[in-house]
Amino acid sequence: MVVWIVLGVVVLLLLYVMLTYNGLVRLRNRVEAAWAQIDVQLKRRYDLIPNLVETVKGYAAHERQTLEAVTAARTAGMNAQGPAQQAQAENMLSGALKSLFAVAEAYPELKANQNFLQLQEELTGTEGRISYARQFYNDTVQRLNTKIQSFPANVLAGMFGFKEREYFEIDDLATREAPKIEF
Repeated sequence: MVVWIVLGVVVLLLLYVMLTYNGLVRLRNRVEAAWAQIDVQLKRRYDLIPNLVETVKGYAAHERQTLEAVTAARTAGMNAQGPAQQAQAENMLSGALKSLFAVAEAYPELKANQNFLQLQEELTGTEGRISYARQFYNDTVQRLNTKIQSFPANVLAGMFGFKEREYFEIDDLATREAPKIEF
């Protein structure tokens, strides 16, 4: 009878270890897939930016500094590694794009250009997808980190080498504020 009880406890313990390990693997894979989705959307954004810059160049040739800032920010974003560095590069790119669109406001012919309007619309849609992908990534990271930190899963996470992941956060306080619109 004692042997059956001990055997039952061992089976339950092994079942718990297996389920917890598989849950950690599933969450880790979701985090990696979510990060890959952010990369896909950022790549789409990076592909749109040169077309946008070229369109603006035709109308605003003397706005060279703004165009160079957008190009430099795009390059920094493409070369960023990890969530923290990527977030910093994306903040820089967002600021540069705001400057680019401010330049466009000064050129009525540019604002009426179909190519520019289409690129602007595609970029706006891509920004929405990036925002959703960031949110999904951070939600998944939160679930993984919570599981890694919770007892008794934290024991197994430590044994099997699961590490907490970084959130994709905005460091620039000005970017967090709502834009001010004046009429």
